[in-house]
Formats: sequence, C-alpha cells, structure tokens
Amino acid sequence: MKASPDIRVLIVDDHPIFRMGLEALINQEPDLQVCAVAESLSRARAAVAAAAPDMVIVDISLDGDNGLDLVREISASQHPLPILVLSMHAESVWAERAIRAGARGYLMKKAVSESVIQAIRAILQGHIHLSETAATSLLGRFRLGAQAADQPSVNTLTDRELEVFRLLGSGLSTRDIASRLGLSIKTIGTYRDRIKDKLGIPTTADLVRRAVLWMEKSHFDDA
Repeated sequence: MKASPDIRVLIVDDHPIFRMGLEALINQEPDLQVCAVAESLSRARAAVAAAAPDMVIVDISLDGDNGLDLVREISASQHPLPILVLSMHAESVWAERAIRAGARGYLMKKAVSESVIQAIRAILQGHIHLSETAATSLLGRFRLGAQAADQPSVNTLTDRELEVFRLLGSGLSTRDIASRLGLSIKTIGTYRDRIKDKLGIPTTADLVRRAVLWMEKSHFDDA
C-alpha cells in the first residue's frame, strides 16, 4: 500500500485495456496515484469535480467526442490543471493543436511505456513535453511564419474539420462519419465542403484521395 500519494491523476480514455495498463504504470510510482478514470467528456467533467485531480491525461478520440474540447474547458476554467494528451494520431498534426488548446504535453500512445512517467514529471514541474520530432516541427512552423500560412495544408483546418478529413481517409462514408461523430449527414457534408475550399480541392472524389494519401503519409512519418 502506498501512503498518501501527493499527485492525483485522472485518465480520460475510451479504451479499457489501455486505461488499465496506464493506470498500473502510474500507480507503480510512489508519489503518483490514479484517482479516477473516465471514457467520455461527460464522465470526465464529473470526475474533475468529484475526484479533484492534480493532473489530467486525455486521449483525443473519445467515442464521438474530441478530447481537445476537454483540454480547452479545463484550461479556461477558474482552476486550470496541467494536461497531457496521449493519442494514436500523428503528432506532426495534433501536437501543435493540443498545445494551442492548453495542454502541456503530447505523447504518442506507442511511446507510453517508455515516456509517460517522464512526461508527467516534466509537466508537473511546469515544462512542456513533446518528442524531439514534434518540437522541431513546431519550431519550424513558427520560423516559417506567414510563408507557411500561405500554403493550403491540413494545418488550416479546424479540429472538427481535421477529424472529418481523417475519417474520410480511413475509408468511412459521410453517413458513417455522421454516425461516429453524432452529427447529421448534412452537417458532415458542410464540413466536407469547407475542407475542399480550404485545401483547394475541386471534387469529393479528389478530397477522399487526398485524405487517404495523407493518412498513409501520417502513419509512415510517425512509424
């Protein structure tokens, strides 16, 4: 039994096996303890209020919800908490979005066993934790400034537009995406049209091809 752990951690992830593994890993540390787990935004909000965590670890994809919405809510609250985002999604795209939303770190799930405790401790000490690759990419975009902003890329998409784009690249139809995200088919169509406009893509077929290629490249870059 651990006596009076100092740091209480809330895990927000909709994969039970991953949650259990992460909880076991954190609870091995003498000064850390998982105080609650949640699989959705609504349960996470309740857990923040009831369990009084000192830190939150959250996934981006939460069964139709976007974990970055929780990051923004907590960061904008009267009592903001340090947040680490864990995700299977490409850090080349999502790490910057997580930091801009208010997270203090971003970690790919495949690197959790080696890096999560290091990331937790760095964030609790007030640092931002990113992989060397993500940090270099982020700094590179800041240096490019306006020149990068002139290039039509997925970085111009909102979080929801990027999620729709990612799901198109995963082979889902408009109807499937609407069901997955809990939105209407018409709403998904509107997002799809906005994505085409932002990326300068003329047709839906071209959009799907671009999304598929982007997904393949993202998996390769982060392999």
